[in-house]
Amino acid sequence: MKKTLLQAWQDVWPVVKSSKPLATGIGVIDESAFNTMEVDQVFDAVNHAATTIGQAVLYRSLTQPSADFDGIKAKQDAVEELRMNPALKEALERILETATAHEKNFYLLLFGEFLGTFGTAREEHEIEGYGYLQYKRGIKFMLELVDELQAIETPNSVYLKSLFDKIKAFADTRAYSLMAGPAYISESGIQSKEQRKGSFSPAIIFRPRLFKPLLITLFFASVWTLAHFFPTDLFNVSVEAIPTATIFFVPLLLVYYPVIGSFDRDSCIIPLRNEFRNSPDVAETLDALGQLDELLSFIKFAETMANPVVLPTLMAGEHHRINLTDAKNPVLGKGNPDYIGNDFVLEDDKLVLVTGPNSGGKTAFCKTITQIQLLAQIGCFVPATAATLTVADRIFYQVSEVSHLNDGEGRFGTELKRTKDIFLATTPKSLVVLDELSEGTTFEEKMESSSNVLNGFYRKGNSTILITHNHQLVDNFVRSGVGLPRQVEFADDAPIYKLIAGISRVSHADRVAKKIGFSKEDIDNYLADTK
Repeated sequence: MKKTLLQAWQDVWPVVKSSKPLATGIGVIDESAFNTMEVDQVFDAVNHAATTIGQAVLYRSLTQPSADFDGIKAKQDAVEELRMNPALKEALERILETATAHEKNFYLLLFGEFLGTFGTAREEHEIEGYGYLQYKRGIKFMLELVDELQAIETPNSVYLKSLFDKIKAFADTRAYSLMAGPAYISESGIQSKEQRKGSFSPAIIFRPRLFKPLLITLFFASVWTLAHFFPTDLFNVSVEAIPTATIFFVPLLLVYYPVIGSFDRDSCIIPLRNEFRNSPDVAETLDALGQLDELLSFIKFAETMANPVVLPTLMAGEHHRINLTDAKNPVLGKGNPDYIGNDFVLEDDKLVLVTGPNSGGKTAFCKTITQIQLLAQIGCFVPATAATLTVADRIFYQVSEVSHLNDGEGRFGTELKRTKDIFLATTPKSLVVLDELSEGTTFEEKMESSSNVLNGFYRKGNSTILITHNHQLVDNFVRSGVGLPRQVEFADDAPIYKLIAGISRVSHADRVAKKIGFSKEDIDNYLADTK
């Protein structure tokens, strides 16, 4: 079970990007794939969540995507219900608008730093005074959330209904009762109103205000009673003189405020906020709010994409399959209706070999495939006119990495270790992208090592996409009837970013060198200028 965001925030001020990818072989993506697939940029493209908790939930989904077929389908159904029910969508948007306005007050209550009686808050995480105002503002966020959601008709989809039920159920928890008040401070600790029923033990009633009418009234009544029934030199005041004598108690009031305020802060507000911060009920309710915000973010992403989007059709299968029509990159294609789309089918063939010149779009295409697979597995729309795929248990994206001094194996060994980790972690339901293989060795060894690796993945049965300039390697596989050869198309020496059948046997290295100003002519001119 995933850790709630409130648990993840225990030692830090709430931040959106608090989730981390799981280890290789445990999560759907690992840290290396996360970085290579540029998941941070995918988040920026998809993120339209209004609340901090909503953005953090979306980031967690992308960082730790699900491999649960039924769970993903349930999220898709929820998105579809919101899209087809404008009244429900608008009602949730109003709730999120209110939550956005008060959310930071709740975090300040939970995580803020108390400055003391005379401190002045200069940072967003600082609380001045005794904390009464911050307490009232903070709990208002949770109480309003429950009240507003209870006024909405329960949706039909299983996922949405579960989120509604989770938030509504918060009204029956101890944390909610303490927030609604009053809270009681007794020898047994802090008690809610329900816990005090039938109890006759003494307790202090906590209400978040410094002015305590009952306490002040009892104080003056006690003084009046003592003066009336025990007229001694200590009091030396008649009943008629009580109104005048009260001016002598003004200094006592100056003592009253810091004493009562400090007591409430230290014995009530801080213990209560610590209980809320560690409450599973509060954590689950916050997460449910974030998950609602995430669903609306998916819809807003679809509305701002400027390209056709679909909710992918999920299919069950023994090995990974994917079929995309006019697929576009969710990052580069957002807001760009002219972005070139591609069709892509990988089913029983299991292996695709992509060749093409430098800067022809091979890497962008493979990132498009993996990013679409990732979006599909968080229940989001994908930029395509049609998409059918299975849920991948692992998504890997390997690129050549520079070795470090402490690796001990050099570039080839460093890459091979990563490839081995991927190979051992994959199943027939995995999607693997390999951007070149066996770098840092001779051509002959590269051919042999690459063939061994690709054959291994092919026999294991997962979907594998290889990006390579090594057309001889591709020739060998095609001759043996294994794999689909694909190349990026060029026209008039320029890429058009379309993937077509075939094997590219050119690199266009000189074109790239000229583009960045480092061709043979550029080098000659540079040397001539330095003489």
